[in-house]
This record gives sequence, structure tokens and C-alpha cells, in this order.
Amino acid sequence: MPSTVNYQSLALAGVQALSPYQPGKPIEELERELGITNILKLASNENPLGTSPKALAALTRPLKALELYPDGSGYLLKEAIANKLGLQAKQITLGNGSNDVLELIARAFLAQGRSAVMSEFAFAVYPIVTQAAGAELYIAKANPPEHADMPYGHNLQNLLEKISATTQLVFIANPNNPTGTWLGKEELLNFLQQVPQQVIVVIDEAYTEYVEDPEFPDALAWLEQFPNLIVTRTFSKIYGLAGLRVGFAASSAEIADILNRVRQPFNVNSLALAAATAALNDDAFLEQSKAVNSAGLQQWFAACAEENWDYIPTVGNFITLHLKRPAVAIYEALLREGVIVRPIAGYGLPQHLRITIGTEAQNQRCITALKKVLVA
Repeated sequence: MPSTVNYQSLALAGVQALSPYQPGKPIEELERELGITNILKLASNENPLGTSPKALAALTRPLKALELYPDGSGYLLKEAIANKLGLQAKQITLGNGSNDVLELIARAFLAQGRSAVMSEFAFAVYPIVTQAAGAELYIAKANPPEHADMPYGHNLQNLLEKISATTQLVFIANPNNPTGTWLGKEELLNFLQQVPQQVIVVIDEAYTEYVEDPEFPDALAWLEQFPNLIVTRTFSKIYGLAGLRVGFAASSAEIADILNRVRQPFNVNSLALAAATAALNDDAFLEQSKAVNSAGLQQWFAACAEENWDYIPTVGNFITLHLKRPAVAIYEALLREGVIVRPIAGYGLPQHLRITIGTEAQNQRCITALKKVLVA
């Protein structure tokens, strides 16, 4: 018997207004659609070198005990993170990827009558978790495209002006996804000093390990100074563990205690716990990953200069090109070449493509394919 109930109307107003997050197209999906093989995926900012060898080796033991629940507290991983980063284990909250941690933060601190603030062109998960919690979202204008130093970057003065009596959270990604732009140490510190203490600032550092500038801010160093600060990080990028989904938040012990009250006890599985713990100590893999990314960025910068392609400044493991025409047609043409990149019209950038930095050969294949489809 057909239902007469409009179930969508039963959802929270914020949920009704949401569109599902659109991840990068999977390789298998493109194979099914076009029947092609030898596909290059540069859409989701994954590590082109694969996974930390130490992480892979660490999977042997938990694979033999899949009938057992994982350690619900994540004790060993939290201890390893704390030792690596100079923190205390009681400051750590683990998540099924850093997206999970962002949702925990929203669930703990947002509700109807409260609000969050984020920058234009920032990570799509921030509005999703805010609206799903029933809270209002206020978006601060980013720097304009013609900005001399950081086009499309966070404008911290605009963010400050959006903070109101209802504001509970401010989301900042540094470096930012999908633009690759970043904030310097002095300007970010000055911003934190101006934010009211009852407003929690979430600094998302998913790409921080790729940044080579020694003056780039490490927000973890400010946790003691700012008890209203939460820093999130992930093992999905430079550590090459995107398929296992593990991330974490670092904060004051008081905030971590709040987050752990809403965290599901087994939100990080046994394989992820073991792999992430081992990956933390694989310094050789991290250094190799940074070196490949640095060389790849230079390869792309040189290609852009040669072809007169515009791009947004970046220090992450991706580059965002401004094609000055609707990007979806270029994206679709690249798919037919077997190359998957990321159109970002959903971020308000319909003429831009975000491209993950790969190995030298992968970068060259994408550059060659892009030249071909732009001419066509």
C-alpha cells in the first residue's frame, strides 16, 4: 500500500535543505560508464605513493582477530599521537576520518538557535554538519580573485564580522580545501586573540604535513593558550590511509571529554587503529611523500606558466586551475581520456578544476590530456 506520508517533511529543516556530499568519481564507476581501463584518479587528494609500508605491515595482527571489537577508547593510537605531537592522550578524540570528528563537534555544540561561521570556498563538510544539527550557517566572503597575495583565501576580518551572539563555532581550514590557500602564523594568531572565548574555533589541518614552509602555523602549539581551540587532522592524506578512515581532534581535555560523550565507542575499526599507530612512525614514507608532492607542484607550476593557465596559490597536495570557461565540459572530456579530476562548481567555483598532485608520470599524463581537451 503506497504511503501518503511525506517523509522528507519529517526531517529537520536543515537536513531538508542539504544536498549530499559529492566525492570524487571512483575508478570502478568510470570503468562501468565508459568501458575503459588504465584510469588515473587525481580527484580526491589521495597519496599517489600508496600507503605507509609500516602501516601495511601492522595490519597482519588485527586481520587475525576480526571477530573481536576494536578498542573502543583507541588507547594505543591516542598515546602514539600524544607522544608524536607533544600532547596528552586525554586531549585526543578519534574519529572515522576527520569528517567524523567534525560531525562530533557539530553534534556537541550546535543546535537550533545557535550558529557557525565559515569562509566562502571552504570545505563542504562544514555546512553539512552545521545544517544537520539544525543550526544557522553564516558564510564570510573570501578574498577576491584579484587579491594580490591570496586570491580566494580566507578573509579573517570578514570572518570576525560574522561572529554574533549566537555563534558557537568558527570553521577554518589551513591549508584550505578546495582552493589550496593558507593563512600565515601572525594573522591566524591575531585572529584567535580577537575571537570571544565562548566561541570555539575549529582549525582543520588535513593537509598540514605537506607544507614545507617552516613559518607555517602549527595550531597544536596554541592549544594551551586558547582553550576554545580545536585542531583536526587526518590519516587519509599524506599517510595514505583514506580507505581505512581515521582522523582525530586535539583540544583541551575538557572539550575532548565533551566530544567523547557523543562519540560512538567503536567508531574507529581495529585495522585503522593498528595502521594509523604504525604510520605515525614511518618518517621515511612521510618524507618521500612530501618530496614527491613538492616536485609535483613545481611540475604543475611550470606547466601552468608554459600554457598560460591560471591557478590558485597552493601549499597542499592539489592544485586548482581557473579555466575561464565552464569546467564541467573539460572534466567530462578528461574522463574520456581516462583521467579523473574534480569539478568544484558545488563550492561556487564553476570554472575551476581541482587536481591532485601525483607522481611525475601521473602529472605529465594529466597535463598532456588537459592540453588536448582544451584545444579540442
